[in-house]
Amino acid sequence: MLISSLFVLAGLLVQAQHKPIDWALLAKVTWEEKYYPKYDETVWYPAYSKEVLGLDSALIVIEGYVIPVDVESGYYVLSANPFASCFFCGNAGPESVMELQFPKGVKEAFKTDEIATFKGRLKLNWDDLEHCNYILTGALLK
Repeated sequence: MLISSLFVLAGLLVQAQHKPIDWALLAKVTWEEKYYPKYDETVWYPAYSKEVLGLDSALIVIEGYVIPVDVESGYYVLSANPFASCFFCGNAGPESVMELQFPKGVKEAFKTDEIATFKGRLKLNWDDLEHCNYILTGALLK
């Protein structure tokens, strides 16, 4: 009984490990135009690859450039590229940025283009235009 309990516990610990991923994997997405009546606009809608779909809700680790979007509210984005060549400057696609959502009560401060590694749970966002297509919930510095 004790040995089987240890195997179950070991299995849970393995599942709780954060899987390292890179931006090349997240780039495996295509884009289709979709009309959103709420905004009266046509926007790009993600069609995630099977590999990316398999990461939805997974615990991950990823490194990138921190882009402060709204420092006062604690809104930061992690980018595959530095600010001068990131999505917000029109030099990269939306698959190259990830919104960082820190746990409640956690206040972080980063400089533009600071390279950092984060861990958290990846959330794929299909249709909430107020957020990035990739969101790292429970984001913590690794």
